[in-house]
Amino acid sequence: MDIFSDALNIFINLNSKFFDIVFLSLYVSLVATVIATIISIYISSLLIMKDFIGKNFILIIVNSLMSLPPVVVGLILYIIFSSSGILGFLEILYTPTLMVVAQIIIVTPIIISLSYKALLNKYIELDEYLISMHTPGLKKIYTIISECRFDLLIIIVTGLGRALSEVGAVIIVGGNIANMTRVMTTSIVLETSRGELALALSLGTTLIILAVIINILIYIIKQRYL
Repeated sequence: MDIFSDALNIFINLNSKFFDIVFLSLYVSLVATVIATIISIYISSLLIMKDFIGKNFILIIVNSLMSLPPVVVGLILYIIFSSSGILGFLEILYTPTLMVVAQIIIVTPIIISLSYKALLNKYIELDEYLISMHTPGLKKIYTIISECRFDLLIIIVTGLGRALSEVGAVIIVGGNIANMTRVMTTSIVLETSRGELALALSLGTTLIILAVIINILIYIIKQRYL
């Protein structure tokens, strides 16, 4: 019971170590999700508006990357950005910057695949109407995105949830360094292995609460706007 009471105290009192870990987790995941969303919506828009050779192959690759193991992403980035890697001169290994890059790589295929389906359905529904209105290309895609905004919001929130729960890649490229690159998932692994179960439990509880909040947001959006 002491573990539960200690965990509750850490959670309620916002212990500085606990707060720093939660803040960095949210920062890394939010930045990664925003960048991944911009990239994904742009690519999805091009895929529904343009027909070109290799389009189906790109979709197959994107769908395949949705199941890409995060540890593989972390390993590849480690090789590239280590001191002996081709981009080692950038010196971003074991920094939040590379953790953001890792999460972008993991989340982007998910958002592309899901947003492509949502945008394509709306494109099929509105295409004839937009053609009859002589809507130019950019205005057409803007209209489609606007009409899909609530579907896209659900997809983005889903991507954020995936980013927050990531552990394999960020522990490799971030190094789990105290006060620098330690996020909730990697901290739970470390603190559990060290026997610091109170902090691990408080961080785990925070992750569960964030997951519940994300699912509540998705439910509200679906009920109110869809």
